[in-house]
Amino acid sequence: MKKRIALDQIKPGSRFSEDVFIDEKNLLVPANIAVKQKDLDVLKRWGVAFVITEGSLLDEAPSAASADAQAAKPKPQGFSGSRELYVRYTELVDRLAQVFDKIKKAEAVETKAVDQIAQGLLALVRDERDSAISAILGAQAVGPDLARAGVNTAILSAVMGITLKLPPYRLTYLVTGALLHDSGMLRIPEAIVKKKGVLSEDESQKIRAHPLLSYRIITKELMYPDDVGLVGLQHHERWDAEGYPRKTTGEDIDVLARIVSAADAFEAMVSEKPYRNPMIGYAAMKALLSDNSRRFDPDILKAFIKSMGIYPLGSTVLLNNSAIARVVETHPDAPLRPRLRVIVDEFGKKYEGDDGDVVDLVAEKTLFIARALDPKELAGA
Repeated sequence: MKKRIALDQIKPGSRFSEDVFIDEKNLLVPANIAVKQKDLDVLKRWGVAFVITEGSLLDEAPSAASADAQAAKPKPQGFSGSRELYVRYTELVDRLAQVFDKIKKAEAVETKAVDQIAQGLLALVRDERDSAISAILGAQAVGPDLARAGVNTAILSAVMGITLKLPPYRLTYLVTGALLHDSGMLRIPEAIVKKKGVLSEDESQKIRAHPLLSYRIITKELMYPDDVGLVGLQHHERWDAEGYPRKTTGEDIDVLARIVSAADAFEAMVSEKPYRNPMIGYAAMKALLSDNSRRFDPDILKAFIKSMGIYPLGSTVLLNNSAIARVVETHPDAPLRPRLRVIVDEFGKKYEGDDGDVVDLVAEKTLFIARALDPKELAGA
């Protein structure tokens, strides 16, 4: 039953057990996501006296045990952004891992649980877009691989969807599909998924069937519409019709699946795998740019570059004056000349946190990026 909660009862950090709406249609915050001071300020400016929810007001944290568990997790080296960002990110990964555990065991999953993760992720991207992207590129592995990859792919997909100005309902479909796109892998025998040697033809066929399983899980078990299911079904299809499972080609591939395909490929390249080290963001972007309309929709790649830059947010770079810096903002019209935060200046002075100078290469014409660096090179310096 819906009820009204007076605005003066809500404080920054307050959370609710169910989604909270400004009115019948407009979401304020998803369940278990903290209300921010800026949210309250906007509502006051609009003269809003009450919000609407079917849930109840919780403590600032979901539970003491949950808060203690999050506080106990050390923020990994290389994770860019605030402690709050890290907690929000790991909460999303943990909650998706719980959903995946139920799917793997063929237990019933409430779509509300997935919807809340999707809305929480969209809120994270809107609040801290640049830091969220930077965190994906700079962090060591956080959480179970499949859930972490799902959250990372969904973040990158959301950034592209916003760049492409998708309407809100399509953006929600996109993020939900991105979270669940590889859910079919949960139904592949673990011996095949974790096999280190060369797969047999039969094992390869089982792996290549996972998009069909994802589609079935998304549309038949979770009862999402076909728009969401097609993301799972088509994320391994290729622009040149050489993909699987159905060799769908070009614009016959749903646009949401085309977005997730590019995001998934980039995420896979920059994430650490048991069999190889991760690529740096610049190398992964170069690999995408060399596609030549084989695997990816060229217009989707253009949107990806516009969203991320040639040197993606969080990338570590060496300048021609020997300074080392981190990319903090990209210029869509000048992708090779981003804004940077100096980490080590040209005289060898190291800066901790965000103490270094900000350099905008669009304005500083004499400076340019000599090459991208692996953050591990900096750690060893």
